[in-house]
Amino acid sequence: MSNASTLPLLHVRALRFLRDESPVFGPLDFEVDRGEALLVQGANGIGKTTMLRVLAGLLPADDGEITLVGGQAGRARAGLIAYLGHLPALKGDLTCAENLLVACGLQGRRPKRGIDDSLRIVGLEGYEDQFARQLSAGQRKRLSLARTWLSPAVLWLMDEPYANLDLEGIELVNRLITAHLAEGGAAMVTTHGAYAAPPVRTRLLQMERAR
Repeated sequence: MSNASTLPLLHVRALRFLRDESPVFGPLDFEVDRGEALLVQGANGIGKTTMLRVLAGLLPADDGEITLVGGQAGRARAGLIAYLGHLPALKGDLTCAENLLVACGLQGRRPKRGIDDSLRIVGLEGYEDQFARQLSAGQRKRLSLARTWLSPAVLWLMDEPYANLDLEGIELVNRLITAHLAEGGAAMVTTHGAYAAPPVRTRLLQMERAR
């Protein structure tokens, strides 16, 4: 019997998704190990975002198998995954600190990580009482990154995490991913290839037109 620590963190086989009976992506086969980042590349409209939403349990797959060590599907894997999408998923009328408190209440919090520390790490120290609607696009992305950093999830699904960030912000994303992988986590990162990959052990998933 295989030890859980020797198994891939995420194991995907023959994964497909259809929209109006037309294939969006798949079938896809891939694995992600602990301590590894999987870079997902492909043209616009190829299905990268849809695939991450399927993995996060936000959309149902039409075919295939998703196995995440610790839980297979739906609610069973929800606590193991943190999803960072194109939209910041913030409440505009809540402050930065309140947004993070709500997220921790819903998703849990990684031990020894606090709200103030998370804001400092992403460059939002002093913004605790600022309403999210008053932030710039880059600052909202940083607040979403703080939420991800606080999450106890072992697998980060990051859809174009470098978008709306300057060079300092890009370095921030790379530092957070590097630290997460060093602690035994893993990440899937969609990218058009316009930015350097994080300086970690990576493999590439090149998405093609659905078959």
